[in-house]
Amino acid sequence: MHVNTVTNAHPHAVSRLRAERLARSTKPFLARGGSKGERCEGCRLLPSHCMCALRPVLTTRAGFCLVMADIEPLKPSNTGWLIADVVPDTLAFGWARTAADPALLALLADPQWQPYVVFPGEYAAAERVVSGLLADAAASASASASASASASAPPGTLCGAPPASAWASGTPECPPKHPSKRPLFVLLDATWSEARKIFRKSPYLNGLPVLSLQPEQLSRYRLRRSTRDDHFCTSEVAALCLELAGEVHAAQTLEAYLDVFTHHYLRAKQQLPLLPDDAVHARLTALTLRPSVRS
Repeated sequence: MHVNTVTNAHPHAVSRLRAERLARSTKPFLARGGSKGERCEGCRLLPSHCMCALRPVLTTRAGFCLVMADIEPLKPSNTGWLIADVVPDTLAFGWARTAADPALLALLADPQWQPYVVFPGEYAAAERVVSGLLADAAASASASASASASASAPPGTLCGAPPASAWASGTPECPPKHPSKRPLFVLLDATWSEARKIFRKSPYLNGLPVLSLQPEQLSRYRLRRSTRDDHFCTSEVAALCLELAGEVHAAQTLEAYLDVFTHHYLRAKQQLPLLPDDAVHARLTALTLRPSVRS
């Protein structure tokens, strides 16, 4: 994995989705409880607290597909934006109950990817639930099943999901060294109630394995809180996925980037100066400069 920092980058997937959503708006979006002042287009923070110069860009084998609730891309506190900042292979799509974006369906059916819907296993049928990445044999079975199913699948269904027999239900698996497909983590970027609705009302997700994470730490995200401590912000979930895929350095870098973003956001909200020499900045700098070795 390669790491570098950028100060001026082309708009990423979430930035483009935000621009599209703003173009459809009939009135300005005002973040609840946030600053009404001018914001940086690159990081959504006040210019005085901009963190664009600290952005690390990673080259990872894993990719992310963000399925975002309607106004989620507009929220300055949204952390799906951070994933797209750091992982170039991040795509973002707005969710609608009545129709699926054809580009989203094409991505999920792309043979280079093995998609996983990252969601608590208690909300899915047991035979769909996995707690680790599919092994090579399962990925190969998926490819064969995809080829035979594509001709007969009804419109709107996903051709490319592995058969239930290929899923290692309930058994953690070590990520394979050379899997035949790249992992694509599908994250439902929304409030908890919205995410449950997206999960229930998106038939094109029904054929995918459900990756149920079992994190050992409680969420440290402080910008928007869930009523449950086992609910994580989107960026935290992405870091856990990267770790599961064996990309530990990338996971640590994304975690550190979230901590720096939280620091900048809260200091701006409280009208306090930045503390650029504190522990969270030092950790991100160390991870950005440190050569990485894929686990």
